Amino acid sequence: MKLTQRAIDALECPPGQRDRMVFDDTQKGLAVRVMAKGSKSYIAQYTIGGQKRRVPLGSCGALSLAAAREAARAVMGEVAKNVDVFAERKAAATARKLQEARDAMTLRVLIDDWHSLHLSGMRASYAHEAMRALRSGLAAYLDLPAAEITRPMAVKALDAMARERGAVMAARTVAYAKAAFSWAIKRGAVTVNPFSALPVPSTPSRDRVLTDDELAAVWKAADPATTYGALVRMLVVTGQRRDEVAGMIWDEVSPDCTMWTLPGDRTKNSLAHAVPLAPLAQALIAARPRRGEVIFAGRTDAPFNGWSASKSRLDAACGVTDWRLHDLRRPVATGLQRLGTPAWK
Repeated sequence: MKLTQRAIDALECPPGQRDRMVFDDTQKGLAVRVMAKGSKSYIAQYTIGGQKRRVPLGSCGALSLAAAREAARAVMGEVAKNVDVFAERKAAATARKLQEARDAMTLRVLIDDWHSLHLSGMRASYAHEAMRALRSGLAAYLDLPAAEITRPMAVKALDAMARERGAVMAARTVAYAKAAFSWAIKRGAVTVNPFSALPVPSTPSRDRVLTDDELAAVWKAADPATTYGALVRMLVVTGQRRDEVAGMIWDEVSPDCTMWTLPGDRTKNSLAHAVPLAPLAQALIAARPRRGEVIFAGRTDAPFNGWSASKSRLDAACGVTDWRLHDLRRPVATGLQRLGTPAWK
């Protein structure tokens, strides 16, 4: 049939059929496809490699007959050059969808998904530290597609962290990032882990032990009337980890304040841990205002988080240098050994 606009308007799909194809006698390969529900569209049909292909050109209502013939002519011209237009368009559409998916899976989204879908089953303190380290250490890359994070970019971030925050923090952040990408690879979200086998700076082990005089200076400078000062003194008298003490809640402490029981989801080894509380520790807890569930709360009811600034002020007040809060665990262990009591039982 020589297609005309009037002829196209009159075309119908026979009853009982899904569709009807009407080809144009003027332009080879051009056809109008009439659907059972009445919609009509132009297509270009050809055969290549023994396979019949149909390339949609547009709705008959949106595309003029002249434009449809021109589009069909272009398709048939490519087919004459042995180009499979349908296959190329399908491949391009697939590539677009993959790119859109990659663009949507930014590093921020990957990290957030790792947190909500994977870290939710792990210790809260680990999850919190992992998210804090990743969002801070990889801040420049958060809004980039995760699949576009390359190894050189990972090395650049690692080097910057090592210079600005130290080798230990750099190594930890890389470990978190490697774990997050490994998880994403298993889910098919990305295909490459740019943080795998990075040249992580060596982290020399610390053996800093505060002397009795240094410990006394820290104790005196830590004002128990402040949350930070009370936390520091609690670390000294219990020998527990910083985040464990900072996250202590009233329900973990016995009514008489003689025993503190940490649940498994708050300990490093994921096992419940009972800590006897000496009179000094009991006094520190009793002096805390009970305004929420967290004993050593910051300005809100959440655990204290002003560590860096408070540590700098404490250093200036006590005069002790080159030490960390974690170093307060060693004098406890040393003191117990002096008394003939095994540490960390």
